[in-house]
Amino acid sequence: MSLQICSFPQAACLAALVATVWSYEPAQAASQPAAVTSASPETRPPNNKAFSPAFKGQTRAPGIKTSFKLDVTTVAQGLSNPWAFEFLPDGRVLLSERSGQLRIVDSSGKLSQPLQGLPSVQFEGQGGLLDVALDPQFEKNRTIYWSYSEPRQDGNGTALAKGTLVEDAKGARVDGVKVIFRQMPSLKSNLHFGSRIVFTPDGKQLYLTLGERSIPAGRVQAQDLNSHLGKIIRINLDGSVPGDNPFVGRSGAKPEIWSYGHRNVQAATLDARGRLWSIEHGPRGGDELNRPEAGKNYGWPVIDYSGEKMHDISAKEGMEQPVYYWDPVIAPSGMIFYSGKLAPEWKGNVFVGGLGSMKLVRLQLEADKVVGEEWLLEGRLFRIRDVKEAVDGSIYVLSDGGTPSLVRIAPQAR
Repeated sequence: MSLQICSFPQAACLAALVATVWSYEPAQAASQPAAVTSASPETRPPNNKAFSPAFKGQTRAPGIKTSFKLDVTTVAQGLSNPWAFEFLPDGRVLLSERSGQLRIVDSSGKLSQPLQGLPSVQFEGQGGLLDVALDPQFEKNRTIYWSYSEPRQDGNGTALAKGTLVEDAKGARVDGVKVIFRQMPSLKSNLHFGSRIVFTPDGKQLYLTLGERSIPAGRVQAQDLNSHLGKIIRINLDGSVPGDNPFVGRSGAKPEIWSYGHRNVQAATLDARGRLWSIEHGPRGGDELNRPEAGKNYGWPVIDYSGEKMHDISAKEGMEQPVYYWDPVIAPSGMIFYSGKLAPEWKGNVFVGGLGSMKLVRLQLEADKVVGEEWLLEGRLFRIRDVKEAVDGSIYVLSDGGTPSLVRIAPQAR
C-alpha cells in the first residue's frame, strides 16, 4: 500500500488530494503484450449445460494477461448510489446518483452540492437518476442529457431529458429542462430501465437503450414493435425521429426503434469505426455482447443462453446471435473501446464493468470476434457501475458498492 497524488485528465496534480493506491499485478505476466494463454478466466460450469455455442469463440475465450502492473487510485468517495459519469472539458467530472442528484467532482476529489433544476425520479429498486451525457457541442451550448425512471400515474418508465448546465454566483444548476423521450407503455416495475446514452458519430442523433422491465407483462413486449420495451432507440437531439430509422412509416411500429429483442442493456458504446456495440444482462446466464444493427431482432425472450427453464432454444431463424456471451454472468454495466496511448497493448480492446461479478473485464477482438478475455481487479472495487477513458489514456471506473468511489486505473510507473 502506498500513497500517490492523482490528477484529472486536464488538471494539474494537487497535493490536497489524498488518494489510496495499490498495485495490481496479473497472476502470470505474458512474455509479449496480451499474449494468449491456454486457459480462459471462466472455470465455473455454465448454468445451462444443454446449450452449445453457435460458433467457436462465442463464449469462454482464451485467457489473456496484461504485461504490466497497474496503479489503482481512489479519486473521490462519499458518493451515494452512483450510476454514471462524464468528463467535463476542464477535467472535472459530472456524476449521477440514483437518488436523484447530479454532482460535479473537482480535481481535488471534492463533491459539489447537488445541481438544482432536475425533475423528480422514482428512486426504487433499480430505478432513479441513471445515465448522464454531454452534448457533442457541449463547449458551445453547455447542454447535457440524462435518463431516469420517471414516476407516472399509471406506473413508471425510462425518460430522457436535456438541459443547460449553468455555473454562476447562484451555484450550479440545470436550466431549460425538457423531456425529449418517454418509453411507452408505462409499467409498475422497479426493474430493467436500461438507460445508456450513446451519440452517433456525426453528433446529430443519439441511441438510448431500454430494458423490458423484467416482469412478464413487459418481457414479452421486447418482440412487440408497437412497444419501446426491450429496444434500442435512435432519435434526433431534440427528440424527433430520424427519417431513415428502420421502422419509420411502418404500421404498428414505434418509429424511434433501432433494434429490438433486447433484455436489459446497461452497457453501450461506439467502436473506432463509429459502430454501436452493446452488452445486456441475461437472467441466470447469457450476458450478451452484441453489435446492434438497424431493424434487427436480438431474440429476447424467445432465444437466450440462460439457465432459465423458459428457454429451450438458443437460435432461431430471423434472430441474431450475440458476438459473445457469458454463462455464468458477469452482470455488465458500462463499457468502452480503449483508444489511448498510455497502454498500447490495450488499443482496440473492450473494457466492461462487472456488477455482481465485481471485476473489470477486458476483451480482445479480431474481425469482430472475441479472441481473448482477462479479468482485472476482481473483488477489489465491489460493483463496477461505469467505465470511461480519460484524455490521458487512463481508465476511470465508478464503483457503487462497499465504499462507492471514482477510481483511476493506469500502468504503474517504472
